[in-house]
Amino acid sequence: MEIIICNNKEEIAKKFSEELQKIIHQSDKVNVALSGGSTPKAIFDFISENYKDSISWNNVHFYWGDERCVGPDDSESNFKMTQDHLFSKIDIPIENIHRIKGENDPRKEAIRYSKILNENLEIKNGIPCFDLLILGMGEDGHTASIFPDQMNLWNSDHNCEVATHPNSGQLRITITGKVINNAKTVTFLVTGLSKKEKIDEILNKRNHYLDFPAAHVQPISKNIIWYLDKESALYL
Repeated sequence: MEIIICNNKEEIAKKFSEELQKIIHQSDKVNVALSGGSTPKAIFDFISENYKDSISWNNVHFYWGDERCVGPDDSESNFKMTQDHLFSKIDIPIENIHRIKGENDPRKEAIRYSKILNENLEIKNGIPCFDLLILGMGEDGHTASIFPDQMNLWNSDHNCEVATHPNSGQLRITITGKVINNAKTVTFLVTGLSKKEKIDEILNKRNHYLDFPAAHVQPISKNIIWYLDKESALYL
């Protein structure tokens, strides 16, 4: 495990973008799973401004680790956020963008996207393998869209499942634990004071840390990087 503590979200964007460029330049085809949230948004803005012409976008295929069950034009859509802040500003073939169709029937979409992963990604250990998987972490310790009260989804035999937000009841499509831990490289992007307690518990393995899905992100490759700002890392 590597922990990189930055001054702010902008510094995380710079350091992560450098790592992304290295990974993309190592292969003719790179499969990346994206996350939603304010920190990825800052990273997408930084990439579109500074790496627009220096990354071979033809070689990069983008997927998502989770998506809200809304349409692609909805303000809550992870796809729309990425489209607005990255895809619309770079020259990437449309066939390289593999979105979760949140407007479809959730259970059918979970099955469809599971098949997409099986068909398009390298299969290692009998499981689809992302070259790079980007994750965030919520204040409750959830990651992707696997929440603490739905740990059964983490242990699912399927690539994708339907999750329910514990407060709003909103349905989401999420990849499962076996796919997360099979990625070649996993990166967490976490910022803000509201995350400091969970970061402390998970990274220092304190209290009931295993109650939180983010604590179960332990890739087989052992290649995991936590990008934190000073506020989220306050107790480290």
